[in-house]
Amino acid sequence: MKGSHCLICHGEIESAFSWRTLFGEDKAPKICGECNENFSMITGEVCEICGRPFAFLEGEYCAGYLCFDCKRWEEDEHWSGSLDQNRSLYRYTDFTKDVVAKFKFRGDYVLAEIFAEDLYQALQAFQYDYIVPIPLSEERLYERGFNQAEALITTAGFEPTHLLSRVHTEKQSKKSRSERIHLQKVFKLDTDLNLNSKTILLIDDIYTTGSTLRHAAKILKDNGAAKVYSFTLAR
Repeated sequence: MKGSHCLICHGEIESAFSWRTLFGEDKAPKICGECNENFSMITGEVCEICGRPFAFLEGEYCAGYLCFDCKRWEEDEHWSGSLDQNRSLYRYTDFTKDVVAKFKFRGDYVLAEIFAEDLYQALQAFQYDYIVPIPLSEERLYERGFNQAEALITTAGFEPTHLLSRVHTEKQSKKSRSERIHLQKVFKLDTDLNLNSKTILLIDDIYTTGSTLRHAAKILKDNGAAKVYSFTLAR
């Protein structure tokens, strides 16, 4: 039985016929088996805070249950405890990097569908009051035409809540780790909702140094949130 075309390589997807497909119970796959295998899911032991896989980390870069990056964040009294936990779906391999870039910078909104099922399943493990996309600056939103974090949330079937807006507009990816950490203000609270004792789940596309997520988490905690978790596509 002939299938649809892969959203990544555009090759035809051969789909196996079954009674479930006939009655519309099986969802048609969005990508071919080969592209699917190119995503490297994060499994096994990970850093308790950021979710970095220990299998790809030399022993000297771990400190007990934490990677050295998180240990440094937690030793800084300004940032300690700001982000409770991050988890990510995939390792940031060259393949994942290319797919995310296509989704994010070339405005290919439909690619959010690739991640919808995995994201939906992964987020079942979290309990939260609000699921919040990391906001873009107005300039960045205009350039891209959509917020990739919000696209991931809605395509996976969740309802986003907007609690923050962006203050600092310069690209984070162009900054060193130290510059990212010492930015004065990246976000501001932009809601009338009472966050006291609430649990918030932040969504973003990539966890790099964790700076963006911690800036967001800190503001939410400073305004009463009890717990702030984050989930990203890749790290």
